[in-house]
Amino acid sequence: MEVGAGAPKVNSRPPSIVIVGRPNVGKSTLFNRLTGTRRSIVTNEPGITRDRIYGTANWEGRTFEVVDTGGIVPEDKAGIPGEILRQASVAIANATQVVQIVDGRAGPTLLDSELAQLLRRAGKPPILAVNKIDGAKHVELAAQFYELGDQVFPISAEHGYGIDALLDALTKDMPRAEEVVEPKPFINVAIIGRPNVGKSTLLNQLVGEERSIVSSIPGTTRDAVDTVVEHNGISYRFLDTAGIRRKGKTNQMTEKLSVVMARRHIRMAHVVLLILDATEGVLGLDATIAGYAHEGGRGLIIVVNKWDLIGEAIKRKFEVELRDNLKFLEYAAVVFVSAKTGIGVKSLFRLIRKAHESASLRVSTGELNRFLQALEFEERKILYITQASIRPPTFVLFTDKSTPLHFSHERYISNQIRKRFGFEGTPIVVKTRARNAPAKRRSARQH
Repeated sequence: MEVGAGAPKVNSRPPSIVIVGRPNVGKSTLFNRLTGTRRSIVTNEPGITRDRIYGTANWEGRTFEVVDTGGIVPEDKAGIPGEILRQASVAIANATQVVQIVDGRAGPTLLDSELAQLLRRAGKPPILAVNKIDGAKHVELAAQFYELGDQVFPISAEHGYGIDALLDALTKDMPRAEEVVEPKPFINVAIIGRPNVGKSTLLNQLVGEERSIVSSIPGTTRDAVDTVVEHNGISYRFLDTAGIRRKGKTNQMTEKLSVVMARRHIRMAHVVLLILDATEGVLGLDATIAGYAHEGGRGLIIVVNKWDLIGEAIKRKFEVELRDNLKFLEYAAVVFVSAKTGIGVKSLFRLIRKAHESASLRVSTGELNRFLQALEFEERKILYITQASIRPPTFVLFTDKSTPLHFSHERYISNQIRKRFGFEGTPIVVKTRARNAPAKRRSARQH
């Protein structure tokens, strides 16, 4: 069904189970257990999850959404803790049921009690998941939590104890699907960049709601935050990744994990938005981050944020500097936006679609060899050419020699392929192989 060209529509969701709790009681571990993923970062350091993290789970034919929230401190309204409470409140308001996870070994705390009261006042009395109960011999530890609510389930989020009973209670009123409905495919889009360049603000503009915590404090987003948006009949799944720092510059384990997770989400993406800060210029770390996407063969769009703060004259100078410093991204479109005001943001949907189409384009062997016949190339005889794969588009040249082509010659051929067939917004790979040559003599480079 086509959607109007106005504000993007966030896809309608299945029943929503929201996980809440004070910091470091095991919310992310339970989220990962229910969804069967490692979407949320899990460490012993409190306060890791700050935004809402969404996932999908299925139990006995019942499909539902799972939402992981940041550690809630009800009485602390300042700074990031206040933002976490506000973000969690949005999720709670849309929840079918709320699971409050508590620490069975620590016993009920004042914060647990305050949070339970807050949920009851919001009309969402919680189901209490008493975590860190590793077996039947520790079940009695859960009894003390009946002072917070009527539904209490002893569990071990880490080891899986008690999860079946919890899921039975959570899903008992959910409809069971009579048939499996294939989900609508969507374009995965990772939003990457240095800390504090406007990634979360851009996500909120693209989604049309405050989906990610926006703060001037660098490193606010530590997990990847995602949501699916439908725009003009196409579904896009946006991933707002943690700001990437050089590994040598990250001292805390959580920051190092964020780098690893961000690179993982780049690999999962179809298209990557590389966000630069117009007020700071192109930095060496920007080139490093761009290299992650390029090396992974992802479609790529360079998004220069805060351009409204620099003016047209500096804008032209910035683009020249950008192209000079990121020569290996000559295939990537550059778009200037203001994530704060929304200027230029809607154009990203068209560019994302184009980059995805280019990365998914397949050219027939017949077309490629007709192109080859018209190609003026005298360095060696190319016997034939074929496209081996997509995302990234990969071409294999069969030649009369076993030695690989010089890089400049491969670059020439890749540029001619782009000139003839397009492939805007995506790296392409050119491999050379002598007819009947062993695999160890192959070469492969991205252009």
